[in-house]
Amino acid sequence: MDVMEAIRTRRSIGKVKQDPVEREKIEAILEAGTWAPNHYHTEPWKFFVLTGEGRKVLGRTLIEISKEKMDDPTTPENQSILNKEENKPFRAPVVIAVAVTPSDQPRVIDAEEQAAVAAAIQNMLLAAHALGLGAIWRTGPAAYHPKMKEAFDLGERDQVLGFVYVGYPDPPVPVRQRTSYADKTVWIDEDRA
Repeated sequence: MDVMEAIRTRRSIGKVKQDPVEREKIEAILEAGTWAPNHYHTEPWKFFVLTGEGRKVLGRTLIEISKEKMDDPTTPENQSILNKEENKPFRAPVVIAVAVTPSDQPRVIDAEEQAAVAAAIQNMLLAAHALGLGAIWRTGPAAYHPKMKEAFDLGERDQVLGFVYVGYPDPPVPVRQRTSYADKTVWIDEDRA
């Protein structure tokens, strides 16, 4: 698949089949992530591949985070909420938690390390699409919660930047339109001073 075609046709696919994804395809997605641009060649990404029962790590953590907002987690309503949280990682056969682990080099800027990992995630999404898979990058307050750092044994400066849910698409794949680049671009071709 041509890269421009992949960029134009890739979609966030939240509904996927529960069919297993071949390990070779998962490894190809991870490899694509490692080719993202990164300042000073720090390679600040870390991947956690959750499959099968391994997805329970994420489900349990989502429950613990949700409980913090509840006066009484034992009510039927709250038990329903907690059950939904626990099952979120099972919406796809593979969930890849992606974290940034910033370098200790003095000249490194943390925002640039995060940008590099975001670029890695985009590479991963494009690779999944090129391999015939559906994927979606999920984030939200729970991703940035300290309990999520604990779940993945991350350091103080490290941060989960999201979860890439991967599986075979459960059609139909949505058709989307984007605002033209022309409406979002300012050309500066002379000195404004």
